[in-house]
Amino acid sequence: MKMSRRSVLRATAATLAAPALGVLGAGSVAGSAHAQTKTWKHGLSLFGDLKYPEGFKNFDYVNPAAPQGGTVRQIAEGTFDNLNMVVSGVKGTLAEGTELFIESLTTSASDEVSTEYGLLAEAVSHPDDFATVTYRLRANARWHDGKPVTPDDVIFSFNAFKTTSPQLGAYYRHVTKAEKTGEREVTFTFDGPGNRELPQIVGQLPVLPKHYWEGTDKNGNKRDVTQTTLEPPLASGPYRVKEFTPGRSIAYEKVADYWGKDLNVRIGTSNFQIFRYEYFRDSTVALEAFKGDQVDWRDENTAKDWATAYDFPAVRDKRVVKEEFPIRSRGVMQSFAFNIRREKFKDARVRRAFNFALDFEEMNKQLFFGQYKRIDSYFFGTELACSGLPAGKELEILETVRADVPPEVFTAPYTNPAGGSQQAQRDNLRAAFALLRDAGYEIHDTSLINTKTNERMAVELLVSQPVFERIVLFYKPALERLGIAVSVRTVDTSQYINRLRQWDYDIIIASWPQSLSPGNEQRGYWSSAAADQSGSRNYIGIKNPAIDKLIERVIFTQDRDDLVAATKALDRVLLWNHYVVPQWSYPFARTARWDRFSHPETMPKYAASAFPLVWWWDEAKAVKAQRS
Repeated sequence: MKMSRRSVLRATAATLAAPALGVLGAGSVAGSAHAQTKTWKHGLSLFGDLKYPEGFKNFDYVNPAAPQGGTVRQIAEGTFDNLNMVVSGVKGTLAEGTELFIESLTTSASDEVSTEYGLLAEAVSHPDDFATVTYRLRANARWHDGKPVTPDDVIFSFNAFKTTSPQLGAYYRHVTKAEKTGEREVTFTFDGPGNRELPQIVGQLPVLPKHYWEGTDKNGNKRDVTQTTLEPPLASGPYRVKEFTPGRSIAYEKVADYWGKDLNVRIGTSNFQIFRYEYFRDSTVALEAFKGDQVDWRDENTAKDWATAYDFPAVRDKRVVKEEFPIRSRGVMQSFAFNIRREKFKDARVRRAFNFALDFEEMNKQLFFGQYKRIDSYFFGTELACSGLPAGKELEILETVRADVPPEVFTAPYTNPAGGSQQAQRDNLRAAFALLRDAGYEIHDTSLINTKTNERMAVELLVSQPVFERIVLFYKPALERLGIAVSVRTVDTSQYINRLRQWDYDIIIASWPQSLSPGNEQRGYWSSAAADQSGSRNYIGIKNPAIDKLIERVIFTQDRDDLVAATKALDRVLLWNHYVVPQWSYPFARTARWDRFSHPETMPKYAASAFPLVWWWDEAKAVKAQRS
C-alpha cells in the first residue's frame, strides 16, 4: 500500500520504503465548494473495518501512564546538511528525526494492516468511487508559534511537495488539485475513480506552515521552500529542534504546550524529553561508540557483529540487553541490482548468469554464521510472495500479459541457483558460461568478450559503506572466473546519492521494503514512468509494458484476495526477468540497548521493536545500568 509515514516524511532515494484504504462513508463528494452532504469517519482502512472505534481512548499497544522524561541517544549514519524535507532526495541530506516535529493529516496504527486515524485531521470523507477525499482539520491543531493549522497550509504543502520533490511528485501525480471547501476542510480531487489507495496517500501528506515558509528569517532573508536550510523550521509536532552540529549531531526537545498531547493517537507515545542522534560515517566506529555508552540503542544489521561483537562486560553483567523482535510488518527484496539502462545488462541471460556466479550458501557460512535465508521473492516473508506454479486468479491475471512475459512464468517456479560445495559452484559457473555464450559472449585469453562489439565485460560494484565491501569482495572472484573485469568502489553517502540520481552506476546493493498492502508505490519502484525520473526508486531502469499493466492491476484491486493474486503475478514477472541477483534476509530485528528503558507488555504486532515509539525512560533501570 502506501509508504510508511516515516518514508513519506523523508522521501529520499536511499530510504523510501513503502506500500490502500478505507471503505469510508458513502456520501457523494464533488471535490468543490458545492460538495453534497458528506459522511464523516475518524479513520481509513483498505479492505475491512477499523479496529478502533470513534472516540477510542488510546491504542492497545501503548502504556497511557508511561513516565515522561529522560534522554534517548540513537545512531545516525552518514551526515546531514538540511532540515527542509521538501527537497530531501533532491538537494542536501536530510537530518534524522524530522518525523518528530512534522505532522501529517493522519497517522497509522501499528497493530493493523493499512489503516490510518486522524492526527491533524479529525475526520475524513470520500464518495463510493474514491474520486475525491475531504479532510476536516482539528480546530485546536496549532503550530509551535500558536497559530492554527489551516487548509491553506495543507494546500501549500501539497503544491510544494508535488512540484519540488520528484519522489512525492510522482507519488501524488494522480491527485489533480487540492482546494479549500470549508472553514477547516480540504478536498483533494483525483484524476479518475477507483483508486482506493489515494485517499489514504494524501492523508499521509506532511503539512508545513505556509506563513513561515513565505516569511523571512532572523536576518530578513526571504525563506524558500525549494532550497536546503539549516534554520530549524516551524512545525506542529511533539518535538522541536533543540541544538545541532551540522553533520555530527542533532537534538530535539519535547514541546511543553504541544497541542496534541491528549490525542488518542498520541497518548503513550513521545515519552522522552530529549531525542539525540549522533552521526557516524563508519558502522565499526558506531559500534564502538555504543560499547562506550555514547549511544543507547543499536539496530544490528551485520550477522558477524551480532555473533561476535557483543562479548563485553556490560553485556555479561546485563547492563546491555541483546534482544530480537519478529518482523511481521513488511517483506523485502534486497539484492545486487543491475542498471539496465546500460547496454551490457539489457539481456536477461547476462543478468541470470550473474546469479549463477553467487554462491550464497558458502557466503552465508563464511560471512554470516549461517543466519540468513536466500530471498526468492520481491515480497519475501509475506503471503504476497509467489510460489509453485501460477493457478486460480493469479493465473487469470497473468494470462492478460502472456505475450509480454518470459514463458517460464507459466512453466516453472522461480528458484535461485543453489551452491555450497565445489561441485555445485562448478556446475553453476558452467551454467553461467552457457547463458553468456547464448547472449553473444566468448572467452578470449581469460577475458569475457562481446563478439559483436569486441568489448570486454567490465562492471563496477558501487557501495556506500565499508561494511558492504566484504560482501562484494566475496562475490568478485566468482565473476572474475567468468572472465568479467570487476572493480569495487566505495563512496561517501552524498556522492552515492548523487550517482543514484544520475543513474551513474553498473551494479548497486538496493533494497525495496514492501508493506503488507502494496499499491501506488509500486509505480515508483518498477514503472516505465519512474525509470527516467531522477530520485525515483526504479534504480534498475525497468520499462516493461507487462509490469506496468500488472502494477495498475495491483492498485485497482477490489478486495484482499484480489490484491494477493495480483501482487503474486507482479512478483513472478519481476523475478523471471532477472533484474536483480537476490541477496538474503533475516526475520527478526536484532537490537542491543543499554538497559535504561521499558516498554508495554503488549507490543504492536507490526512495528518490530517499536523503539522509541512506545518505550519510556525507566529511572530504576537507568541507575543499575550506570554502575561500573
